[in-house]
Amino acid sequence: MTHPLHPFKEASTELLVTVDRQSNTTDLLAQLVRRSPWTPLYAVRSDDGWTDVTAGEFEDQVKVLARGLIASGLKPSDPVAVFSPTSYSWTLVDFAIWYAGGVTVPIYETSSPAQIAWILADSGARHVFVADGARRRMVQTAAEEAGCSPSVWLMTDEGYGPDFSDLRLLGESVTDSLLEAHRASNTLDTAASLVYTSGTTGRPRGCIITHGNFSILARNTIPVLQDVIGENGRTLMFLPLAHVLARAVQVMCLVGRVQIAHVSNTGTLMRDVETFAPTFLLGVPRIFEKIFAATQRRAENTGLGKPFAAAVRTAVRWSELEQERAWYRGPASAAPRIPLRLRAEHSLYDSLFYRRLRTALGGSLSYAICGASALDPQLTHFFRGAGITVLEGYGLTETTAPAAVNVPSSTKVGTVGIPLPGTTVRIADDGEILIRGVGVFAGYHRGAPVRHDDEDDPAGSGPSTGPAAAELTLVDASTPDLTVVDELPTDGFLHTGDLGRIDDDGFLTITGRLKDLIVTAGGKNVAPAPLEEVLRRDPLIDQAVVVGDDRKYVAALLTLDEEELAVFASRHGLGTLTLAEAAENPQVREHLQRAVDTANSAVSRAESIRRFAVLPTELTLESGHLSESLKVKRHVVTADFADAIESLYTPEPASA
Repeated sequence: MTHPLHPFKEASTELLVTVDRQSNTTDLLAQLVRRSPWTPLYAVRSDDGWTDVTAGEFEDQVKVLARGLIASGLKPSDPVAVFSPTSYSWTLVDFAIWYAGGVTVPIYETSSPAQIAWILADSGARHVFVADGARRRMVQTAAEEAGCSPSVWLMTDEGYGPDFSDLRLLGESVTDSLLEAHRASNTLDTAASLVYTSGTTGRPRGCIITHGNFSILARNTIPVLQDVIGENGRTLMFLPLAHVLARAVQVMCLVGRVQIAHVSNTGTLMRDVETFAPTFLLGVPRIFEKIFAATQRRAENTGLGKPFAAAVRTAVRWSELEQERAWYRGPASAAPRIPLRLRAEHSLYDSLFYRRLRTALGGSLSYAICGASALDPQLTHFFRGAGITVLEGYGLTETTAPAAVNVPSSTKVGTVGIPLPGTTVRIADDGEILIRGVGVFAGYHRGAPVRHDDEDDPAGSGPSTGPAAAELTLVDASTPDLTVVDELPTDGFLHTGDLGRIDDDGFLTITGRLKDLIVTAGGKNVAPAPLEEVLRRDPLIDQAVVVGDDRKYVAALLTLDEEELAVFASRHGLGTLTLAEAAENPQVREHLQRAVDTANSAVSRAESIRRFAVLPTELTLESGHLSESLKVKRHVVTADFADAIESLYTPEPASA
């Protein structure tokens, strides 16, 4: 029997490509170099803008560095830590570790000495690559605390490639045959990376991501995202490479022959986008919210605020109609049509706003992939109506990031798409999302492995995703068969902790998290994410955290965007306001109340936000309140601002 909130229990997409189980991720690069060594695989900054690095040049640099690691004592399966912002050097080191047979252990660039010490101690890493002298000193301090003394290698850039002179000299004695023995020592079943999750409580746990996770996932994703991650494509990588999503997409780009340029400072992102002209971007919701807010602000500053608002409505309606047309199944005579007036308005606003937005984003951008958390559907519709299709996806560190995604040929705004090939998504009776497939990790370091139903898979396809899935090798297929069923197989599924539902076309919608679900004192279940998404739609609001567990009513903590606050204060003649002053300013609070009222209009009275507090500070990575993918760490915020939350439940003073 089906649950009324999620009528279809399971959706599964067949595997398209099988991979030799004796291979590993480095074979993807080695095969490309044999076929097409001149393919421009990366781009690095130069005096003239960007300089290409071909596949052959990249592999040559990888081999030099790998030889040095082998000469320094690295053995197959040894862990090697990387502590650096996103850069070309990071990618080079990653592949060099794999060519040497090692296991990459990323450390987020914002990690504290205590976190670094824990990762070094838990992983057993005896080699660490660092981006600069400051990080080297942090690692040395952390290593002392952890009771270890790893070799620390500095990733200094010279010209268009990093200079690892010490390792280069060390590696001169390593023969080609020894290097190849190390490179070939790993298989699909062995660990490629140990990725530590930030966790909600306690110390981070290391997720064992195998070569099979990276390789099979990449080979099976490219056929369905060929229009996005396809040959002659270009992208700017600015997400942290310590995050598994960025590295999984990098491997996909290798398979799809997409050129990557790296950006370590997001402050230069818009300039870099304009000069590099990517064909697609990988981002998180906050990036797209910022792009929209900046576009809106420019329009308002030039006296075009009202026309821009109309342009937004037109783009949204255009995209909504396109979606209705794409999924219409009735008689042709009644099919939705785009009215002539809407066509005319869309053409007008394209010349006024949409085209300028596309030009500011390099002029070649057609697609963006968004993950980590939910993007406001209105924003997704706006970008698509303006000519940039944002494809939302879903996954966890434990699924090597993407497990489901909207694809160009099959998209529903407001969902996170269908399962990727080789993946099954199931909804449990309590609404929890369960996942089985080629991306599901091998288990936690020093913990129990994840058990799959098909440990003896002879075809080298990884975990099975349906009857005979391992036997399929449909390399040329672009739209695999999607199966939606109402039966519940038994074992081999990863419990995600997220809540969701699957529609009759197999599209997954995320509705919240089990741990985040608020249960009020009156017993009402409230999912905070939808309310928070609507609140963040207001440019003045930077972050929103809805609270109310075991309380009489729902409330919210809000933070302000400093740039937008300056614009708001100037527009209302308020002079210069600090965040603390703005938190108490009547005009600011009146504006925020209207945003809260808008959010409340979509929910019942029992779910509505009754009171809110404005925090006199920002929530940032540095403050520890945001994760590396810019998601709010709810447990940290509620602990650090417990007094502010408590004040929301004390009686308001009676008016005189």
